[in-house]
Amino acid sequence: MLNFIVGPSGSGKTKWLIDEANKDKKSGNGNIVFIDCDDSHIFSLDHDVRLVNAKDYGITSLDKLFGFIFGIVSMDYDVEKIYIDGIYSVIEINCDMLCKFKDDVDAYCKKHNLKVFMGIDIPREKLCKHAIESSIELKVE
Repeated sequence: MLNFIVGPSGSGKTKWLIDEANKDKKSGNGNIVFIDCDDSHIFSLDHDVRLVNAKDYGITSLDKLFGFIFGIVSMDYDVEKIYIDGIYSVIEINCDMLCKFKDDVDAYCKKHNLKVFMGIDIPREKLCKHAIESSIELKVE
């Protein structure tokens, strides 16, 4: 299932994603992948979490991101969870595109027993119903 982590800038989306990826790596048996748009979090992530820089692979659309996720899992059946941070800085995303992407990713996740967590900068109330149901909203403290 694709879960969205939503909240305004400064609400802690990146920290939440990093903390959860590290926690999952320590407690799980599967592989964890963290997709980001730079390498700045390399020292924040557990060394066993696979950090992938989306810019290195030309990910410029949600279709390319879906194909990239598909490729990661096809090469490593032990991938249990994928965390995606900051992708909205390199991909233009709107609510309609995001809902179609969610449908595609959810179908793939179900087939491959995969969970995906994606930080986005769209307010929760603007998401489609099934995206709202699988979102976690963070607030600025």
